[in-house]
Amino acid sequence: MAKPEHFNVLIVGAGLSGIGAGYHLQTECPGKSYVILEGRDAIGGTWDLFRYPGIRSDSDMYTLGYNFRPWREAKAIADGPSILQYVRDTARENGIDKKVRFHHRVMRAQWSSEEARWIVEAERSDTNEPLQFSCNFLFMCSGYYDYANGYLPEFPNADAFAGKLIHPQHWPDNLDYEGKRVVVIGSGATAVTLAPAMAEKAAHVTMLQRSPTYIVSRPSEDTLANSLRQKLPAMLAYQITRWKNVLLGMWFFRLARRKPEKVKAGIIGLIRKQLGPDYDVATHFTPRYNPWDQRLCLVPDGDLFREINAGRMSIVTDHIERFTQSGIKLKSGEELQADIIVTATGLQMKLFSGLEVSVDGTRIDLAKTMSYKGMMFSGVPNFAAAFGYTNASWTLKADLTCVYVCRLLRYMDRRGYRQCMPKRDPSVAELPWLDFTSGYVQRALHQLPRQGAKKPWRLYQNYARDLMALRFGSVKDGAMQFSK
Repeated sequence: MAKPEHFNVLIVGAGLSGIGAGYHLQTECPGKSYVILEGRDAIGGTWDLFRYPGIRSDSDMYTLGYNFRPWREAKAIADGPSILQYVRDTARENGIDKKVRFHHRVMRAQWSSEEARWIVEAERSDTNEPLQFSCNFLFMCSGYYDYANGYLPEFPNADAFAGKLIHPQHWPDNLDYEGKRVVVIGSGATAVTLAPAMAEKAAHVTMLQRSPTYIVSRPSEDTLANSLRQKLPAMLAYQITRWKNVLLGMWFFRLARRKPEKVKAGIIGLIRKQLGPDYDVATHFTPRYNPWDQRLCLVPDGDLFREINAGRMSIVTDHIERFTQSGIKLKSGEELQADIIVTATGLQMKLFSGLEVSVDGTRIDLAKTMSYKGMMFSGVPNFAAAFGYTNASWTLKADLTCVYVCRLLRYMDRRGYRQCMPKRDPSVAELPWLDFTSGYVQRALHQLPRQGAKKPWRLYQNYARDLMALRFGSVKDGAMQFSK
């Protein structure tokens, strides 16, 4: 094999995080060469992959958007195609699209301390051709879930169903569901997006859930943002709205942690107001857990409640006994008739797209490392990963991660360092990486790194705190070890 093509920084993934990383690198470290390797054939990541009806954000675009590029559309809760266009426009306007290599699936990364560089092995996903790159710094921006497969539980007798069985991650082109009976299995963000969107054309949509999720209605447009944009420069209007939404989100999260019963009663009270006193809110909309033990589901302009009130959609809370030829038999004895069943049963987490990592010939099990500042890992040099917040927008943390990586690279250049690596303090107690009860997190805890009980090993899920630490805090904190 020919000598590997070398870059100062190699970014994996051309989605929301990877395009943001490219922008920060070329803006804040203009002397650094970089490339973005993307396993699929398009820019956009999540927003290019998912094509199901109603696909949209469950965060407002003033916080899901990049810090450096204002969101200018009227809708704050944006549809998937609009978000995809925003990401692609950002890439094109800044020349980042020219740095992307498509069909490059990254497989392995081997670090050499002697050479202070990574050898990255990739494979062409269209031809299976093996490829090699080398880089001084490896930046993973590939998200946290398996792009090839969603999570699908084993349903008894699923083969008996005569209709169409679809997972949202593999939505077929031109699926005709007009006038059809649809059952959507699930109660998470995908289900509450899909069900009301399909109800507009379907004969009827039933959302079948084992247990309820907290659902919050929010206007799809931000009145203040749209007003400010008429009066102020775009960036100033954007930053004011961004901080308004960040602070409101932080306040609500802290309130939910301090007074869970009060927040729970408030959310359920708003649902009762939407659905009326006769609706069985206790059964279908009252979760067994506290708010923010799992991520809240957002419905713009109360669309889910509107479809229920119109009779085009219903919610059934029950367990599946088995599939039948014509639908689903429930443990209560009821049978749901369906022409189409959609299994909105969630994601399957796959850390770093399944990348194999070794350091000086020793294979590293990243699940046994401790996460440093929520982005780097003990014992792994010159390696970072972008992960968003669980209690706020993904991009808020991804942007800060990019800022910190650029600060780290500049610091190393100024002092002639070739290697940086978080060194674990054995006295710091271990905690699970994510304190979240969602199924996709619980199923994957064994493959996730740990976090520590105190900074800089602690994940605080707090934007203001991270802003101070990552944008302004010292990169030399004792835990980060530098060498030449």
